[in-house]
This record gives sequence, C-alpha cells and structure tokens, in this order.
Amino acid sequence: MVRNILVTGGAGFIGSHTCKALSRAGYLPVTFDNLSRGHAWAVRWGPLERGNIADAERLGEVIRRYRPEAVIHFAGYGYVGESMESPDLYYGNNVIQTGLMLETLRHCGVRSMVFSSSCATYGGVHAHAIDESMEQKPLSTYGFSKLVVEHMLNDYGRAFGFRSLALRYFNAVGADPDGELGESHDPEPHFLPRVLRVAAGREPLISLYGNDYPTVDGTCVRDYVHVHDLALGHVLAVQGVLDGGLTGAINLGTGHGSSLMEIIQVARRVTGCDIATEIRPRREGDPAYAVADARRAALVLGWTPVYTDMDEIIAHSWRWMCNGAPPEEPVSWRHAAPTAPC
Repeated sequence: MVRNILVTGGAGFIGSHTCKALSRAGYLPVTFDNLSRGHAWAVRWGPLERGNIADAERLGEVIRRYRPEAVIHFAGYGYVGESMESPDLYYGNNVIQTGLMLETLRHCGVRSMVFSSSCATYGGVHAHAIDESMEQKPLSTYGFSKLVVEHMLNDYGRAFGFRSLALRYFNAVGADPDGELGESHDPEPHFLPRVLRVAAGREPLISLYGNDYPTVDGTCVRDYVHVHDLALGHVLAVQGVLDGGLTGAINLGTGHGSSLMEIIQVARRVTGCDIATEIRPRREGDPAYAVADARRAALVLGWTPVYTDMDEIIAHSWRWMCNGAPPEEPVSWRHAAPTAPC
C-alpha cells in the first residue's frame, strides 16, 4: 500500500527534488504549495494541491482527501538578506503561518513531521565543524525564524505527542543528476546559480560581500551539499519518524568547507568561462564559517552524501543553467482519492 506524504512547499527547489526521491522510495508525495516561489512544472511525481498553509479549511480538505501519514515542511522563506530587510515576511510566513498549520495538523490527527530547518540557526563564529550540540545563536531573522519553529515542534511533541525531526542542512547546491529539476528563482538570491549566471552572460559580475573574514582567502566558507543528497536525507528522515519514532535535530552536510572564491575558481574550470567579481562590504547576518559535523546523520539515519566532488556538483548546475527551466504551465499529474473526515 502506498503511503502518502504531504509536502508543503513541494514545488520549490529542495521540495521538488524530495518529491522525486519520495516517489522512487515508494511514497506518494502530495505537494501543497501556493506557488508564490515554487513552480507547477516541478511537481511531477504526485498531485499538486494549491493553497496556503495558514488556510485551515483548505489544508484540512487536502488532509482529509489524502490522509497523509506525515508532513515534510518546506513552506518557508529562505533568504538571509531578505530576512534582514523584511523581518515581517519571515515572522509572518515562517513562524505565524507555521503555527497555524501545526494547529490544523493537530486537529486532523497528523502528528509526524520532518522540518526543513537550517544551519543558520547556529549563527556565530565557528572555527570547527558544527555539531548538533552547539549553542544556537542565529545572526539573521531567517535563522531565528527556523529556530523558533524548532522550539514550537519540541513543545508540540511534549504537549500533543508530535514526532518531529528538524534537518539543519547547510548550503543546498546542484541540480537533479537526471536533468529533470534544478534551481529557478527570479530574482536569483543564491550564490552558485548567480555565479553560473555570470558565466552564461546573464549577469555582468558576482558580488562577494566581504573579503576580510578570518578564512583561507578572506571570503566566507560554506559547506555545500548536493540537493539530491538532501532529498535522500528527507526520505530517510520520514522513514525514521514513521517507523522508529525519531525526534530531535540532525545536520545534513558534507563536513567539507569551500570558500566563495574557491567556488568561483571551480566554476571557471567547469564552464570554461570568465567570471567577473566585485568586493562589497560585509552583509549583515553572514557568518564567516559554517561547515557541518554530519556524523549523527550517518549514525542515526544511515545518510552519507553521494556527491561530494565540487566539479561534479557544479557540472550538474551548469547543465541545468544551459538547458533552462521549462515554461510555466498547469500541472498534468492527477490523482483521485476519497475524502474522509479528520
């Protein structure tokens, strides 16, 4: 019997890759997305149900129709810079609307969740790899909004029996190795796709915010983890929550850091193109060093990243960049399911 999983934000970058991985693992991913930042064309492995997570009537209707066993929650804004400029968006969407969603889930009897959290909850200055026991002191509104939801889930677990696993992953990069999915934002806020946009001649240069950090070349160091690997991590997390009752938080990362300038150098090598850069002042909310200690993911989930070679990761992204995203069009996937009361 197919097990249904509700994926909020399943039309987004990581969410759509996770839906593909869920389908390959034998689940039916049901995407619930308002398409404010996602794409209907990315929903190909299960039904698309349009709606807002704060709309209790609409969300309840979808839950009654599909009877999901668990929820993977991606429906949140995810840009550090934007969160500092517009904290209202992040508290409103990431915190308040998630709280309303949790109430709908509780009243409909859905109490198993995997949460898309972030290494941004750690913040601070770290000289070594970050493990789950390190103190969380977010530097950005985005990071703080994720941390608040982690606390909400812990409280719902204590009070209402929710089982939840927060995946604190590091910098998502790459594209589907099969070429079916990739990153597509307008405007594009993420570093690697913007570097490749410069290589493709779509932007004149890439800005580096600060070159005076205490790192190998003065630019920020990040742990870049392939989106395909992140998707597999979510599948394992769902299995763990449903079958073993896993709770808590787990890092997903490679354990290896690359500076922004190193990424540019690899991109130049992979694309064969010149990539112009400019140095700008540091951006508020950016830590100097963020690299995962992901040993718990291997121990608890049995998860290890498949793609760790940066040349290969960037080659996947470059192929997607060159082929381009398909035009926006109505989703053609259809699935009829009986409606049942909560």
